[in-house]
Amino acid sequence: MAFLDQNPALGYPAAACLGLALGSFLNVVILRLPKRLEWQWKNDSREILGEPELYDPPPPGIVVERSHCPHCGHQLSWYENIPVVSYLVLRGRCRNCKTPISLQYPLVELLTMLLVLACVWQWGFGWQGFGAIVLTCFLIALTGIDLRTQLLPDQLTLPLMWLGLIGNIDNLYIPAKPALVGAIIGYLSLWTVWWLFKQITGKEGMGHGDFKLLAAIGAWVGLKGILPTILISSLVGAIIGSIWLAAKGRDRATPIPFGPYLAIAGWIVFMWGEPIIAAYMSYVKP
Repeated sequence: MAFLDQNPALGYPAAACLGLALGSFLNVVILRLPKRLEWQWKNDSREILGEPELYDPPPPGIVVERSHCPHCGHQLSWYENIPVVSYLVLRGRCRNCKTPISLQYPLVELLTMLLVLACVWQWGFGWQGFGAIVLTCFLIALTGIDLRTQLLPDQLTLPLMWLGLIGNIDNLYIPAKPALVGAIIGYLSLWTVWWLFKQITGKEGMGHGDFKLLAAIGAWVGLKGILPTILISSLVGAIIGSIWLAAKGRDRATPIPFGPYLAIAGWIVFMWGEPIIAAYMSYVKP
């Protein structure tokens, strides 16, 4: 790690390659994890209700099964699975059935590469940089899943929260106490909004996964980062959500996932929270 810090000409290309590889894996998580969870939930429901077992083979796993075309089942060779490069060489189509390949694949790979580079640029190639990359990967996966399914799985939000709390035991980014309080306040703040909205309207304004995601972000950014995260996510959500509703011709009753906006805001505050908070405090002080 010290060698890469001292030799950025090697470190940044290595980080870029790592980002592309991680982006390829995150695509697998985004596409396969919700299907695996749904399959497990159905099996658990049948067992609880005492219903007879059905032949229901599990969807492809996240690690073991090889990548394949979702349309024709063609298993990809190694040279068809090179991040971004294979998409360009294949001209965005499956080599076997010629069906167009979703733009999600290269976009997630490129996004992950850019954010990983930003992490090592901001935090270096040591443990802080490693932790920043871990947080970034979790947030990308959660954003992709929420956009596709409006789910924020506990299998991602809860480990992310614990990783933040454990990492900050030794003050990796912030002291342990602000990290713990940030997780608690992060959860309670959105839970309180949800509860009040439900009491007034009788409807649920957001999913429980949003509470857990903000708790996870709070474990990484601390108590001081919660308010900026909420403010930035609300602002970004209002702007992008309004544009999306207008473009799709939908009304305001259409549910919109809030997780991606929390993830964007949380990542911004994690990366540049101190200058953001300092600027805010200098503005509000008389």
